[in-house]
Amino acid sequence: MGIASSDGNNFSGPVCSWEGVSCDQENVVGLVASGLGLSGLIPDTTIGKLEYLEYLDLSNNNITGLPSDFWSLGSLKSLNLSSNQLSQTLPSNIGNFGLLETLDLSSNNFSGGIPDAFGSLLSLQVLKLNLNGFESNIPSGITNCRSLVSIDVSSNELIGTLPTGFFAAFPKLKSLNIAGNGIQGRDLDFEGIGSISVTYLNISRNSFQGPVISVFQEPLEVIDLSQNQFQGHISQVNFSSSFNWSNLVYLDLSQNQLSGALFSNLSEAQNLKHLNLAYNRFSAQPFPEISMLFGLEYLNLSGTKLIGPIPSEISELTSLETLDLSQNQLVSQIPLISTKNLQILDVSYNNLSGSIPISLLGRLPLMEMFNFSYNNLTLCASGFSPETIQEAFIGSVNSCPIAANPDLFRRKPHQDNGFKLALALTVSLVCLLVGLLFLAFGCRRKTRMWAVKQTSYKEEQILSGPFSFQTDSTTWVADVKLATSVPVVIFEKPLLNCTFADLLSATSHFDRGTLLAEGRFGPVYRGFLPSGIHVAVKVLVHGSTMTDPEAARELEYLGRIKHPNLVPLTGYCLAGDQRIALYDYMENGNLQNLLHDLPLGVQTTEDWTSDTWEEEDNNGIQNVGSEGLLTTWRFRHKIALGTARALAFLHHGCSPPIIHRDVKASSVYLDCNLEPRLSDFGLAKIFGNGLEDEITRGSPGYVPPEFLQPENGSPKIPTPKSDVYGFGVILFELITGKKPVEDDYPDEKEANLVSWVRGLVRKNQGSRAIDPKIRGTGSDKQMEEALKIGYLCTADLPSKRPSMQQVVGILKDIESISNQ
Repeated sequence: MGIASSDGNNFSGPVCSWEGVSCDQENVVGLVASGLGLSGLIPDTTIGKLEYLEYLDLSNNNITGLPSDFWSLGSLKSLNLSSNQLSQTLPSNIGNFGLLETLDLSSNNFSGGIPDAFGSLLSLQVLKLNLNGFESNIPSGITNCRSLVSIDVSSNELIGTLPTGFFAAFPKLKSLNIAGNGIQGRDLDFEGIGSISVTYLNISRNSFQGPVISVFQEPLEVIDLSQNQFQGHISQVNFSSSFNWSNLVYLDLSQNQLSGALFSNLSEAQNLKHLNLAYNRFSAQPFPEISMLFGLEYLNLSGTKLIGPIPSEISELTSLETLDLSQNQLVSQIPLISTKNLQILDVSYNNLSGSIPISLLGRLPLMEMFNFSYNNLTLCASGFSPETIQEAFIGSVNSCPIAANPDLFRRKPHQDNGFKLALALTVSLVCLLVGLLFLAFGCRRKTRMWAVKQTSYKEEQILSGPFSFQTDSTTWVADVKLATSVPVVIFEKPLLNCTFADLLSATSHFDRGTLLAEGRFGPVYRGFLPSGIHVAVKVLVHGSTMTDPEAARELEYLGRIKHPNLVPLTGYCLAGDQRIALYDYMENGNLQNLLHDLPLGVQTTEDWTSDTWEEEDNNGIQNVGSEGLLTTWRFRHKIALGTARALAFLHHGCSPPIIHRDVKASSVYLDCNLEPRLSDFGLAKIFGNGLEDEITRGSPGYVPPEFLQPENGSPKIPTPKSDVYGFGVILFELITGKKPVEDDYPDEKEANLVSWVRGLVRKNQGSRAIDPKIRGTGSDKQMEEALKIGYLCTADLPSKRPSMQQVVGILKDIESISNQ
């Protein structure tokens, strides 16, 4: 090994006396050679000859290959090859290590799949395969390793789903880390986690979906669900009586699609040290209750729509090391913040005002990072460099007070000229102060003008294109040379000087953390424009056959189309070949998420408090949150009627008529008042004929039969009756609670929602299709009549489908059925 003989390594003595070697009587059973600078391939007939070896540690070297006889070490109980340069595919021979209890292959370059032979390692307790290049699925054979206590396969290239019965297979499991892969799944995959004793769970940077309530189970102490696609209202967890918040030490739910109000149970998490809820779709709400979280070291509430002031109780969090409250709507002054341990502070992009506390200013030079930009703050920044002012205090007013020189008042005048000297001094000081005030005002004005010019120059240097952005499914480029030169048109505020640079700032350079969804037309981001305009930014990534003037005219025409049940087009931007549409941000998400991705009707406590629904004069519905309301027929009928009115307006109230072309549940949004609003109308035309066929194909389950049967000679041109079919599918979803495809349809195999419901209606058995969650909340006869409307809308022949005007009339008429 190239190690010289020394006092610690007397190689002339018995082998069992060598440092790092352990023996039982005459056989070597342990070898530790960690961090010795070993490199290259381990030769055959070396380590492979130690047939009684039980413990082997070759970690932290530069080993590139293992000997062929390595896999014959059947006595191994602990193997650590971490932090080397091993790059081969892991052979199935690893199944020979039947006595292995600990296996650490982390931080290497292994590739290929994880062999199914892992199922032979029945004694395995610790498995670490993280930081490699393993591909494919997690093998199902791993569920045979029922003794596993810790699993870490993070930072690989694994895909697929967790093996069936994953958690039930490991009754002793304490720690699971599968972060940084491409694993898909839903919240239901974690239902069995409560029956075992897992305390550490990290599934970040994957593609899990659904609500998070199933994940919050005892006795979890660390929960990291960040950078997934979890949806639904977070308040479901507030009512989870099965979760003990006092155990929680680490919680990260950032960069998902969670909505609703923040946790009301945070005050119970008195052992919490790390809390990150950044970049979700929460409702606008005051700062959460954190006064009891005395041990909190990391707090990130960036982009969580916080309003109101920062509470003064934050000064009690003396352990804070990181505090990020950026990109919210916080107002008033910055309170006293404990700076004892603080290293990172970011309050940028808010509406904070007043002065920065002196105690905080004095601590800033000792911190790793701070940012107060884009607020209305004032400070005395005499101790900071111009570069720091430009980077961390953009938009702040640098205002230092004028201080008189105390030496002037320490000189004692001669006794005989005291009065004259005092008078002269007083007059001189007054004149001096007046002159200094004028001078300071002039300098301050010049300084501010210079700072603005410097900032503008700096931003122009930084914000130069072209700009490239990436999502999970596409990459798009804005061919813009200078971001500040491309205007953004805001219809309601034509004088607002907004540019593509403001879009970059509002969306954090179109960061994935602000990504709301990826639809047919392109990705949609969330952002706050200047003046606090909250928008959804839709990038039409496929380009357009229209010229810029033609696209601008079409977008301005769509911007003039207003209806209470349409999502308003707020503005647009023509960034190179990309057409970017700006819409009003819809507070409560879309119908697809609310209807199919929330555990509706599940109440885990007897007292649902304010999250119930009550009837009032406002159309019989009180605005108390979509979770409770979606379990009522009255509210689902309201959504159907509002959507029908939107389509009727597009078909019959616009000249020429606007055909939506892609009517589906994910196009129906609920605003802050829970009013249904239809989105994406008129966008298909902007693409021109180049994409019309693709748009015409529609989404699975919503495509009219005339487009699925090209051989019948029917022209493949969208008509208003195409939209009527899509609405009929939405109506079936609202009544049945089922998805258009890939759902469980009783007594039918390989069916879809339309064929299943239409079959029941033909047999006069429509009541069987009613969603159990809404049964009993309204007239069954109303629901059956609504199913018949959906039946008419989904007729095979377009000529037999009603118009949307007729649908609106029929939906209004069935309201009176229950009163007859």
